[in-house]
Amino acid sequence: MSKKQLPVQNFIVVFSLLLTYACWSPILANAQGNLLIMPRRVVFEGPKRTQELNLANTGKDTARYVVSVVEYRMKEDGNFEAITEPDPGQNFADKNFRFFPRNVVLAPNEAQVIKLQLTNTSQLTPGEYRSHLYFRAVPNEKPLGEKDTVKNNTSITVKLTAVFGIAIPIIIRNGESTTATSLSDLSLQTEDGNKPLLKMTLNRTGNMSVYGDIKVTYIDPNGKTTPVGVVNGVSVYTPNALRRFQLNLDAVPAINYRTGKLHIVYAAQADAKPEKFAEADLVLK
Repeated sequence: MSKKQLPVQNFIVVFSLLLTYACWSPILANAQGNLLIMPRRVVFEGPKRTQELNLANTGKDTARYVVSVVEYRMKEDGNFEAITEPDPGQNFADKNFRFFPRNVVLAPNEAQVIKLQLTNTSQLTPGEYRSHLYFRAVPNEKPLGEKDTVKNNTSITVKLTAVFGIAIPIIIRNGESTTATSLSDLSLQTEDGNKPLLKMTLNRTGNMSVYGDIKVTYIDPNGKTTPVGVVNGVSVYTPNALRRFQLNLDAVPAINYRTGKLHIVYAAQADAKPEKFAEADLVLK
């Protein structure tokens, strides 16, 4: 794929508007080190057969990345762990898409596109298929013949090199969605010196995952509303039936979290088709 020098500031502005902290495990963050990736997830549905990922190196050094496919399960707390076999009800997407290139070298302020294309989808049964593209940074190697200076040949030196990776979910959806979502187990912890902590359970049923934003509004006894919390990019992946979630609310002196109520809405993100997945109220006491 062709690479280009870009006004990387422009890329960062666009990326920043779309990038939100997803409250996932660090392996799923899509900005790490000096590599930026946009979009933060790829979803194939309907007639769309090809998509693109945009990469940019915002660092001062040339960087190399190896791109591969990995598989993860989501745990009930929202963290991820690597697996080799799908859980019951989980479908991998690795056999149904291809991508290129598989190695990327980016000079400072350079950008490149990764192309993704569906393949072998004619026999897919209705449902959702998910795998992850993993971008692994390859540490710079010393040129051949260049050696470290050894001051004391009786000592042992161990050099640790940090290697980071970014994983992007690749999702294929086939057929109509039967997914439904609800919120339960709402509770609020208020301790002196700490921000109010709202806990909840996101419940999912059906054949596809759900992904959206959570917004919390405080409603006082007189009906006045005040936004007190928002978290973007919260997901519940198949085959999980639930995800336990918590977020800190704003500690506003004018708000008494022992009266009134909290209104919680879980809805699609602003750049997606408008859809409210679930909502609930927590009466405060």
